Amino acid sequence: MTNISTEIEDVLEKSLNNKRLSSKECLKLFSSKELTSLGIVADAVCKRNHPENYRTYIIDRNINYTNICTSGCKFCAFYREVEQSDGYIIPKNSLFRKIEETLALGGRQILMQGGLHPSLQLDFYTDLLESVKSKYDVHIHAFSPPEIVHFSKLNGISVQGVIHKLRDAGLDSIPGGGAEILSDRCRNILSPNKCTAQEWLDVMREAHKLGMRTTATMMFGHIETVEERIEHLDKIRNLQDETGGFTAFIAWTFQPKNTRLDTALIGSFDYLKTIAISRLYLDNIANIQASWVTQGAKIAQLSLKFGANDMGSTMIEENVVKAAGVSYQMDKEEIELLIKDLGYEAKQRDLYYQIL
Repeated sequence: MTNISTEIEDVLEKSLNNKRLSSKECLKLFSSKELTSLGIVADAVCKRNHPENYRTYIIDRNINYTNICTSGCKFCAFYREVEQSDGYIIPKNSLFRKIEETLALGGRQILMQGGLHPSLQLDFYTDLLESVKSKYDVHIHAFSPPEIVHFSKLNGISVQGVIHKLRDAGLDSIPGGGAEILSDRCRNILSPNKCTAQEWLDVMREAHKLGMRTTATMMFGHIETVEERIEHLDKIRNLQDETGGFTAFIAWTFQPKNTRLDTALIGSFDYLKTIAISRLYLDNIANIQASWVTQGAKIAQLSLKFGANDMGSTMIEENVVKAAGVSYQMDKEEIELLIKDLGYEAKQRDLYYQIL
């Protein structure tokens, strides 16, 4: 074996022995081309954490309550300016129809996110939550940290105060959107009007303190360095050490079409490597999700052999990645088939990874 392989072998051995990896060791794994060895070890670690004979998925729907946004992120093809004619705010009857369709398909959850609207007050959002909860028995996973920071600044209420009000109105959990890469160098270039890395982490910390669970995400393959990817994983791991509030980690690749970023598309090699490394490095997050929305069915299925234990959502509706020119679709049957094809049972779960 070459020297690099011995080095990599030592790092992988450490993971197999349930010892925590350092950021330097993480960098060695990212520098390695040995995808197969990485996959084998990530799969072994995943099986140690998830010895059960099933793999999971969730039926839910992404509902974007508005596409009007003042953030102007360079990687986003979805948002509209206030004065653009195709900007919208979702009418309640349309929201209710989407929820009813979701429930009819066996869904128990909606994921609700939107642009940073310059004039909608907090009352708009609390009213939306209350009206949904008064009509439907559905888990509301909504308002990622940039939205919550935006509500806080717009309404002059602390982040903690905003989360309190939203939770009292019916918010159940908070999605990890808007994390992108938790490095301010990246954020200042990509999304200077969005919350800082620290603000993102602070929202999650406050939510966890209130007993709410959230997810953590990473969008990679744009302008970040490998070191910044590791910095991102490190910040998430540290917060999880502190609070234990993240239910899952979800990573996906940046989709450059129709955006203002001219970068090459990240391939499945780098995607699978990143999923495997996430499983090894994030030793305190139980669930790693595959991203078929950006990778398609086959690579998502392969992710289940590279450290992921969950196929994510059927996403009855998805608009943001679609706006960037990528549109994969999968229904419950196809997701179940992909899981069974690997010799696992397929089980539907909720946000807390309880089997339904």
